[in-house]
Amino acid sequence: MYRIGEALIGSGNEIAHVDLIIGDKESAAGAAFVNGMTQLSLGHTPLLSVIRPNLMTKPATLIIPKVTVGDLKDADKIFGPAQTAVGRAVADAVNEGIIPKDQAEELVILASVFIHPEAEDFRKIYQYNYGATKLAIQRAMDGYPSMNKVIAEKDRGSHPIMGFKAVKLWNPPYLQVALDLDNMDEMERIINSLPDRERILLEAGTPLVKKFGVGIVSKIRELRKDAFIIADLKTLDVGRIEVKMAADETADAVAISGLGTVESIEKAIHEAQKQGIYSILDMMNVDNFVEKLKSLNYMPSIVLLHRNVDLETMQAERGEEAGEMTGWGNIGEIKEILGANGLVAVAGGITPNKVEQALDSQADIIVVGRYIIGSRDVRRSAEDFLEHMPQDPDTMRLALDEDESI
Repeated sequence: MYRIGEALIGSGNEIAHVDLIIGDKESAAGAAFVNGMTQLSLGHTPLLSVIRPNLMTKPATLIIPKVTVGDLKDADKIFGPAQTAVGRAVADAVNEGIIPKDQAEELVILASVFIHPEAEDFRKIYQYNYGATKLAIQRAMDGYPSMNKVIAEKDRGSHPIMGFKAVKLWNPPYLQVALDLDNMDEMERIINSLPDRERILLEAGTPLVKKFGVGIVSKIRELRKDAFIIADLKTLDVGRIEVKMAADETADAVAISGLGTVESIEKAIHEAQKQGIYSILDMMNVDNFVEKLKSLNYMPSIVLLHRNVDLETMQAERGEEAGEMTGWGNIGEIKEILGANGLVAVAGGITPNKVEQALDSQADIIVVGRYIIGSRDVRRSAEDFLEHMPQDPDTMRLALDEDESI
């Protein structure tokens, strides 16, 4: 048995990132330790961690440089401050009881250490690598992170080196702005006028896609790099090809028509799953969408329901009780079919005074077109809907309040 830990500490070129394995000498960790010492690689020669020359640390720790050591200047950084930092962090982990003292002779540690080629400040190299090593050991011994932590963070976290945020719909509700236009200048004006909010999703409407092609998604991405963008293709056939085309243009979701055959719908949904994007099954004009959904072996990520205004009017005129049915049908039943992670979007002439009704009906996404894109004040019109929704999920999150609780 062995444990795995990871930690990143610091900033700038001296930033430290340590991945480590700690385990018994008789385990796979012990075998890897011996292999690391005997099978050397040019520029990545492993070295024993020492507190000072002639005093190795316990548990015995092997440092593996992540970045190629190209010359003596690079070697000084790894053999000097980094080697000492790791050695002292391991020794302190034993002294503080993080690693049981009576197991120190039986355990080994393999630590992969990152040293940037342009790092210059030896004190920072030491300090950051000490902190990262000790934290990685603590996390390994504690089994951090828990699976619940991973699930809670998987869709909300962002990696600083990526330069953009891959948005997931982990915290509904959302406002989907349908850009049902045929003019690119008008599209740009509207997008630039919209509030920069996580709760806003941008839909490349069918008219835009038909006039400018699926490449319009990339144009929208240039205007809002972190936006969640939906390509409303209303795919009926050859779904695999159309979904892949949209994914290649960085679409986050593709709308598939529920009027297609079960085979066509499933192929499109399967391709979306393969591409790692959301599939939206648009039930516009589908007579019995519940039965259609039940007939599928592959469930879409989102089901889009359209409000039947004529039915609502007729029920009101007759004085009939809607019961569990809303203008969009029984959303609760749809969610039961979709499963725990399934989302429901609703559309159909929705105005701000209908938002509460939609949200109370368990809708996750409110799709709005004309009220926003046809407005003289696009920002104000979007905010009319956002006022009915919670603040963006991470607005009040502290920058350093995301890891271990104390």
